[in-house]
Amino acid sequence: MTGRHRRRCRLGETRLDIRALFLAHQGEVRSYLSRTLRDADAAADLTQETFLRFVEHRGGDAAAVAQPRSYLFRMAYHLAVDYIRRRRREGISVLADEGWSSLPDERPSPEREVRGRDDLATVQAALLELPERSRQVFRAVRIDGLTYQAAARRLGISESSVQKHLARALLHVMKRLGG
Repeated sequence: MTGRHRRRCRLGETRLDIRALFLAHQGEVRSYLSRTLRDADAAADLTQETFLRFVEHRGGDAAAVAQPRSYLFRMAYHLAVDYIRRRRREGISVLADEGWSSLPDERPSPEREVRGRDDLATVQAALLELPERSRQVFRAVRIDGLTYQAAARRLGISESSVQKHLARALLHVMKRLGG
């Protein structure tokens, strides 16, 4: 990688040249994938796929991504995991046992799982303390994913009421969570 390409990627141009990004990082992305998959051909294909997906997802606008290099490696990691899963379903082993250990474990730690369960129980208890209408609004917007307008239609209230009930519910839940 030349210093010119490295500088262009580091300077964070408003619309980064995808060619410069490719020249700056394709070698290290391909090396990472080669080490992970132990298959140079698959690594080359997935390197191309990583950059194609970057362009598709961001339109080549790296300015929308705070750390384009990290974003590329995260995409490469996910493509590698998908590739490994697909190959395993086909009955083809792509990694030796030591290869699997090089893949980061994205599962939460046991402590984080316990904390998450405790937080969920706290949220559930806090919601039960709210008036019925506030619970309905919270469920419609935060759990069912409805817009304020759709929640208002479903519940037969105004959008303003939806906003007020949701604000009340969120404030109550945040207080119970200690935030």
